[in-house]
Amino acid sequence: MNFQTYTSRRRSEPNMSGRASLYVAIAAAILFACAAFLWLHFRGGSEQPVVSFTPIAHATEPSRESPAEHSGLAAVGQPAEPSAKKPAPAPEPAFLPRPGEDLQFAASLAKVGNVASLRLQVVDKKESNGKPEWHFQATAKTQNAMRLIFELDDRFDSFSEGNSFTGVQYEMHLSERGQKVLSVQHLTATGKEPPPPGTSAAVVLPGTRDPLGMMQYLRSVNWDATREVKSPVFDGRKLYDVRAKLIGTSEVAVPAGHYTAATIDVRVFDSGAEMKDAHFTLYLAHDAARTPVLLLAVLPFAEARVELQPKGGE
Repeated sequence: MNFQTYTSRRRSEPNMSGRASLYVAIAAAILFACAAFLWLHFRGGSEQPVVSFTPIAHATEPSRESPAEHSGLAAVGQPAEPSAKKPAPAPEPAFLPRPGEDLQFAASLAKVGNVASLRLQVVDKKESNGKPEWHFQATAKTQNAMRLIFELDDRFDSFSEGNSFTGVQYEMHLSERGQKVLSVQHLTATGKEPPPPGTSAAVVLPGTRDPLGMMQYLRSVNWDATREVKSPVFDGRKLYDVRAKLIGTSEVAVPAGHYTAATIDVRVFDSGAEMKDAHFTLYLAHDAARTPVLLLAVLPFAEARVELQPKGGE
């Protein structure tokens, strides 16, 4: 069954394609730790911020291991049916992010250091329609000589459900070489409810997360008891199937310090086929905050390295 997003009421976004855009977008987007695949948004440019897509059926299969995975997903490829019973709330995950958390990262691309920086923030947690809702935010910008070549200042806002981190609303505020794009999308599994004023609706599968919500979800997983999880992820244009697998423990040295970290292999699937140019390794520290400290990305033309910076660093 095909699901379609509603056509955005906003003007068509400018074409931001081109080799320079691709390189910088990759460098900036990989800063989203496990949400690195977001760079695909920029690969070929786009004439509108929301496009039609076919959900991956496999993405609706519930993860057996995930303690944070919410219950009640619909059958594969089928929309959720209304139930007389009120669905049980998602179980409290073993870990929840701390409101006010502020992490700084720097990216190097093809051994060129500090081409872009990222700030990842847990803005707050509030009640929305009687349910807890997180506000996550990421800002990315190019640095140093790369900024002279391609000026980029992007902001992403994620509003995600309290315990499952499933997406409620996803916003992209993009500014690249003077071109600005605003995309505000309300995620819905039914398409029946009207989107809030000023937003467009994206019909997605039950349990879909946005990239920033997926990052926090991976932090919530108890990797001591779990070896693999999967989730549908909507990046603002398309739905992907993301699978993450624990492959070991590593000693990691980054500018913020030395860490013992869980090593997570992250792979992205499009329509059931693995994307060979979207393969990442995420390192989560064995600390109380399960801090993302390092991301390695093997891209078709280069390797990227994203490192946690000391507090107060750029």
